[in-house]
Amino acid sequence: MTVTARTADLTGGRPVVPSRGVLRPLGLGEVRITGGFWAQRQQVNGRQTLDHHREWLDKLGWTGNFTAEAGQGSRERRGREFSDSEVYKLVEAMSWETGRVADPARDAQLDELTAMIAGAQAADGYLHTAFGGAGQRARYEDLAWGHELYCAGHLLQAAVARARTGGGEALLDVARRVADHVCEEFGPAGRDAVCGHPEIEPALVELYRVTGERRYLDQAALFVARRGQRSLPPHEFGWSYFSDDIPVREATVLRGHAVRALYLAAGVIDVAVETGDDELLETVAAQFDRTLARRTYLTGGMGSRHLDEAFSDDFVLPADRAYSETCAGIAAIMVAWRLMLATGRERYADVIERILFNVVATAVGDDGRSFFYAHTLHQRTPTRVLPTDVEQLGFGGGPRAPWFEVSCCLANLGRLLSSLSTYTASVEGDALRVHQFADAEIDTALGDGRRVAVRMATGYPDNGTVRLDVLAAPGGTWTLALRLPAWAAGATVTVNGQPQPVAGDRAVLTREFAAGDVVVLELPMRPRFTRPDPRIDAVRGCVAVEQGPLVLCAESPGGELDLDALRVDVDTAPADGEAVTVLGHTEDLPEQPWPYADAGPVGRRDPLAVPLVPYHRWARSGPSTMRIWLPTA
Repeated sequence: MTVTARTADLTGGRPVVPSRGVLRPLGLGEVRITGGFWAQRQQVNGRQTLDHHREWLDKLGWTGNFTAEAGQGSRERRGREFSDSEVYKLVEAMSWETGRVADPARDAQLDELTAMIAGAQAADGYLHTAFGGAGQRARYEDLAWGHELYCAGHLLQAAVARARTGGGEALLDVARRVADHVCEEFGPAGRDAVCGHPEIEPALVELYRVTGERRYLDQAALFVARRGQRSLPPHEFGWSYFSDDIPVREATVLRGHAVRALYLAAGVIDVAVETGDDELLETVAAQFDRTLARRTYLTGGMGSRHLDEAFSDDFVLPADRAYSETCAGIAAIMVAWRLMLATGRERYADVIERILFNVVATAVGDDGRSFFYAHTLHQRTPTRVLPTDVEQLGFGGGPRAPWFEVSCCLANLGRLLSSLSTYTASVEGDALRVHQFADAEIDTALGDGRRVAVRMATGYPDNGTVRLDVLAAPGGTWTLALRLPAWAAGATVTVNGQPQPVAGDRAVLTREFAAGDVVVLELPMRPRFTRPDPRIDAVRGCVAVEQGPLVLCAESPGGELDLDALRVDVDTAPADGEAVTVLGHTEDLPEQPWPYADAGPVGRRDPLAVPLVPYHRWARSGPSTMRIWLPTA
């Protein structure tokens, strides 16, 4: 099988293509990750994860549902009501992967899947394998839980990805027919209703951006306007679970089911950008900002309730009950990226970095064939060994599993990793702005059409040196702007060895660059203690340790060290040697008949240096316990 690098034009290969905003995103043909931390993960994703995903879809019969719908196989439908979406997300991930690395065999797979999907489509454009067929429930009978529009949204996004990576019109034709059906069924003269799981909203806007068909944007705006009217049936989790409790313009924070809330926020931003509604844009930005400030874990993870996979109240962030679903992390990246493109605010790139290194990188096993659904910040009992050929019904407690009954996270990881280079940099007028640090080559045009090209090389996140070599520079001045992470106090920048002023959230270098110029950014990577907001009761009296963009954790293989008895000395700074270590001791915690006792001194054992590891490395070497937040002495 021959695999070669693919070059896309400047209008393609981008997951999000807003018609207006401060920043212009770059496509797969403009930014290529060439080595290091993320290149290795992209290779594993392309060579292992995507095929693993397809194998399980076939094994469980989820792809077979489409051939059954077309009358080519058994009529027994397999999987949950939303299983169609996992096929669509795989198609999207494969599409971005073919945009990243040309692969005729992958293209052939995509053509086969497209034909399979098209064969199941009804004459009026409707497409879902769980409803409307012989012996099945009627269409749109269960909008709260049926996921019909949710699945349609993922189909539209798959078609957009295929179109933007040169995949032809076949899947786009299917998507247009689905979207036309949705507009007829749910337009102004149709059903006054919404789906229980937002997703159709951003998908319709992106399809509008590809096709120019205004009715798709209008329908997305109509769905956004309908949210919060409590049109869905009452449920034990409340209307907030469906993002249907408060109109979008009246809400002050994201709430309810975390993935639903974040997907909706992404769609609201898209609608606001395309309709020029800056008030709506700032409303959802304020909601996201408040969510970051009060309802987000140190890792960037979102969602603290297992029962309903939801946000809880402000500052309710228990470490040992963190849900922090992988999909919620990816959805938060979708929101942060859209807000950054629209507003130019660099702090959203900090959010993306935190989630990438501490949720996304944590989620996938080294083999690319196992993954986390939820991300605890405190594993009290050793993780268990799971079989590699059995789907799991439970979502928490590690280690990474090969498949879950609800396997939305694996496909989400696939589509993000395949398109990851597009989040690296952007263009603002005559400025090239670099947001994420990785070995990469960037070759693009400034706002006035002048070509610039740079090569970035770094050992990040293991060290903080980022070198950029200018490969091509136009005549005249232009700007190279480098993000300065919020944690990076003391960062320095040089151009050809000459120090440059550094201030604020980015280093802005404006000059007449020439090919051969060298820019070096030095980010301090000393490990540091981090304290929680005192209103987070669950971890009051604890500290965490961070190093650069990485959250670190204490891990005990086999549970040999009782991490719940560990107390850390915060008067001694974390030491950075072969591994980061903190000084601490363990307390004597004897078994007793009652888990409470009089206040007083507790016996302590000899001091010990406790090695820490990056959180993204935990649970990779067999059963272990783990904690991020460490009680202080």
